[in-house]
Amino acid sequence: PIVIVALGMALVIGTEGIDLSVGSVMALAAALIPLYLGYGVVAAILVSLLAGAVVGLINGVLVAKIGLQPIVATLALFVGGRGLAVVISEGKLKDVRNPELIYLGSGDLLGIPVLVWIAALLVVVVAFVVRRTVFGRRLLAVGGNRPATELAGLPVKRVLITVYVVCAMLASIAGLLSVARIQSSDASAVGLLIELSAITAVVVGGTPLTGGKVRVLGTVAGAVLMQLVIATMIKHNLQPSTTEMVQAVIILIAVYVARERKTR
Repeated sequence: PIVIVALGMALVIGTEGIDLSVGSVMALAAALIPLYLGYGVVAAILVSLLAGAVVGLINGVLVAKIGLQPIVATLALFVGGRGLAVVISEGKLKDVRNPELIYLGSGDLLGIPVLVWIAALLVVVVAFVVRRTVFGRRLLAVGGNRPATELAGLPVKRVLITVYVVCAMLASIAGLLSVARIQSSDASAVGLLIELSAITAVVVGGTPLTGGKVRVLGTVAGAVLMQLVIATMIKHNLQPSTTEMVQAVIILIAVYVARERKTR
């Protein structure tokens, strides 16, 4: 799931923004899944994606239309989104026994986990959009020089809103896959502090926080690196707070290295 969340974060950072609400969107998706599984796995997935789209739309409107700073706009849903998820789930851990959903998290296809297939497909789609489509070029233009893009008559607000919607929907996918993998829904734990890991993966992958560039494959590599770091620390029985501090140090080092390259 961190790869999928990092892809969405990379798109937002490419516009010189940031989305702190991705973890809360994952929690919201996790809370909605058990409620709608009775109508079928497709209905549950669609409801989760719709919820993510609504959160992304709110973030996009706050940033593009109202003019709030991205960190302020998304901070509101960082807090409120998880609170809503906990209310929906009544603060309870709920087991998920739907075999079709569980297959997405634990099954395999041709000897490769379905999770890997889904992540690989999303990587290919995002890379294609960034490199080969008009929307991708507009996204990079907005991040590179927003005033010039506005003067050129490009639909800056529409691009920004779309980017935040896509980021939130990717977070929803990550949330429902997390539920499928652990076979339970815990809105207070799913996606907790994944924002830090996603930002770290994007920065380590070579996407500058100043926008204008999106390194898709670099982001994937950064996400894999962060997973290895977290797994290594868990294996050595280190506290979660230690993992967070290490991630913070990695961010600082990556930003410093990127700054040095730019000055050269």
